[in-house]
Amino acid sequence: MTAELTFLGATGTVTGSKYLLRSGAAGLLVDCGLFQGPKALRLRNWAPPPVKPKDVDAVVLTHAHLDHSGYLPRFMREGFRGPVHSSPGTRDVCAILLPDSGHLQEEEARYANKRGFSKHKPALPLYTEDEARLSLKRFAPIAFNKEAMVAGKFQLTLEPAGHILGASIVTLHSEGMKVVFSGDLGRMRDPIMYPPSRIDEADYLIVESTYGNRRHADVDPEEELRGHLGRAIARNGVVVIPAFAIGRAQTLLYLISRLRARRLIPGVPIYLNSPMAINATRLYHEYMAEHRLSDEECEAAHSVAQMVNSADESRALNARGGPMIIVAGSGMATGGRVLHQLKAFAPDARNMIVLPGFQAAGTRGAALASGAPEIKIHGEYVPVRAEVVKMDSMSAHADYTEILEWLRGFKRPPRHTFVTHGEPSAADEMRRRIEETLGWAVSVPEYGEKAALR
Repeated sequence: MTAELTFLGATGTVTGSKYLLRSGAAGLLVDCGLFQGPKALRLRNWAPPPVKPKDVDAVVLTHAHLDHSGYLPRFMREGFRGPVHSSPGTRDVCAILLPDSGHLQEEEARYANKRGFSKHKPALPLYTEDEARLSLKRFAPIAFNKEAMVAGKFQLTLEPAGHILGASIVTLHSEGMKVVFSGDLGRMRDPIMYPPSRIDEADYLIVESTYGNRRHADVDPEEELRGHLGRAIARNGVVVIPAFAIGRAQTLLYLISRLRARRLIPGVPIYLNSPMAINATRLYHEYMAEHRLSDEECEAAHSVAQMVNSADESRALNARGGPMIIVAGSGMATGGRVLHQLKAFAPDARNMIVLPGFQAAGTRGAALASGAPEIKIHGEYVPVRAEVVKMDSMSAHADYTEILEWLRGFKRPPRHTFVTHGEPSAADEMRRRIEETLGWAVSVPEYGEKAALR
């Protein structure tokens, strides 16, 4: 077989994941993600699709995070009519994430038009909540470790990647060739998720490199979180935690529930200000086989915080004083309710902003992590006087040592390994380590690059 792989995202960036695999007349798109971060990347979301939708027979999603699934409603608006394959967990998480994404885009367009800070007249959403809900009808989930024929050409198997609920390592067989997409690999020793499944062989491998140039500190995240929360609470501060609604929010609630049960933090009010995260937390009861928590631990994490359901309740938090803890959606502070919380609490030095995950270049989270004295929100510059702390110990991504540990599970080197889903320095460092440590043939593809697979 001769196939062609085209890299349409997650090159030079950790967002916009899209890979087009063609074999004969069959076309399969692995991931259909949104670009996030700098404007130059975000504009790609508005450009014509990088591949004609009619040339794609099916989509396979590695997992539900928007940088892997969030372009799907737009792709369907542009004409895609094929099935979307994923694990059942990814389907259920997308049922939360995608409509919320459409709703937020509509809200932000309305707010921009009301306040007049957009250059576009009128500002429009990339897609609507209704379009996102419509896209869910295309899902055709496939259970883990079950073989299925997709796009009439490829034999697909999904195996747990350990990153979030439903996250998958994608294996595709066709005419004797095996192509593996790592998706986002989870941690080997995560507090909640199991480690990624072992893969023993591939002809071609596409592996992520989010933390390809970094090693997570050997720190107990629970103890680290206790120190940060205790410091802010002692000065009557408000702790704002922008957290990915799927994965990080639940890990935070679990760790906070343990700290509260052991009386290691004071009994201050705790709020989960993300309808998306509220709904996602319930899924942990439905997918017990995919994580380490018991029913009792799931319930403790779910009940430790007061759920903030309405926009009015969210706005009311901004008028409250500390001490309190607010866990809000949008892990890189790119949108949603957390922006209003940052506007309210970032200017006060008593307060704290905790960043518990990766912050892509060009996002507000990255600006906060780099010590920016101000950040732009809704067309206005907001001073940052609050203490900002970054917790890499909370990351849901394997670091370079864990990626290498996973790669050592292969019985033989792939014919070629492509390193993607990393900022340029991280991807190149991961390439170098694979080349020097394992002796594999490896490269970092560029946007739009095509590779012949033989």
